[in-house]
Amino acid sequence: MNVVVITILTLAILGTVAALVLFFVAQKFKVFEDPRIDLVEEALPAANCGGCGFPGCRAFAEALVKSDDISALNCPVGGADTMNAVAGILGKEVGTAAPLIAVVRCYGTCDNRPKTNHYDGAGSCAVAASLYGGDTGCSYGCLGEGDCVEACKFDAMYMDPKTGLPVIKDNCIACGACVEACPKDIIELRKVGPKGRRIFVSCINKDKGGVAKKSCEVACIGCGKCVKVCPFDAITMENNLAYIDYEKCKLCRKCVPVCPTHAIHEINFPPPKEKTEAKDEAIVEGKAADKPVAEKAVTDAPVGTRLVVAKPAANATIADKPMAKNTDSEETISEETNISKPADAELADRVKKDITASSDDKNKED
Repeated sequence: MNVVVITILTLAILGTVAALVLFFVAQKFKVFEDPRIDLVEEALPAANCGGCGFPGCRAFAEALVKSDDISALNCPVGGADTMNAVAGILGKEVGTAAPLIAVVRCYGTCDNRPKTNHYDGAGSCAVAASLYGGDTGCSYGCLGEGDCVEACKFDAMYMDPKTGLPVIKDNCIACGACVEACPKDIIELRKVGPKGRRIFVSCINKDKGGVAKKSCEVACIGCGKCVKVCPFDAITMENNLAYIDYEKCKLCRKCVPVCPTHAIHEINFPPPKEKTEAKDEAIVEGKAADKPVAEKAVTDAPVGTRLVVAKPAANATIADKPMAKNTDSEETISEETNISKPADAELADRVKKDITASSDDKNKED
């Protein structure tokens, strides 16, 4: 009995001593953690998507607390509301970042990019990319296995069975998971743009024009026409491939119609206005109606006759041909001079009488 009691007491004493030692060691080597980190983490959406550039919301919260300037940091999931809440907790100012969205820079559908072989392997873009260039003539395009869709945690993507390409929904928060998952780097984050409008080159093929066009009907052939028409220097040509800088692009759309392969895509723009024949005819008729109808005047006056014309009416016009002047600085008319007849018949008769009288006076003086 005494042995049992002694054993229990011994273990109790050892446990107490060990607990005290651990307590003092923990206090001695305790790492201080800013309590604001917990507050900031609670304000974040807890998506742990990595779109902010950090492995999780906890790491992002630590970076926000430790950084003196957080204007360059942004949570794509929470957006401006979340960042303003974080700024209120930390007493710092946040920057205004333009919202981004993912775009697929490949339009090599089944019709535009015919298959040259059949892939019968693991349903993964990463595996297929490590084995060969793809099942079409374009080694730069989408492989269509859907790794990007699986990486998206917000159900913002799906694979279109008709085209075999991923489609981005409007609820994309630009976390960048699809960008990292794509082994071909055909997905890019770009500005959403005003009213969701954006323009980009939907191709990353760097082959020369003939080779690229042969493998895909809508490939960029590097002709450079888009570069020439862009008034803002937003388009550059490198390695036979055009690229539109969304920071410089003003969405003027001048590059879209000049692309011979339709490789430049415009999203959420209204359809271009087409002029109908009826509208053109109406414009022509309207212009014709605005012009006054002038009648031809009959002029029997001989060459060199002095012209004395009464003040014309409002609707009276002088012919297009100018009148010549003689040496006496008197206004004369030549054989080819035409006078538009006034609309008023009485005024026309008066003009003819004045011309006749002037001719008689001239003959008497001679």
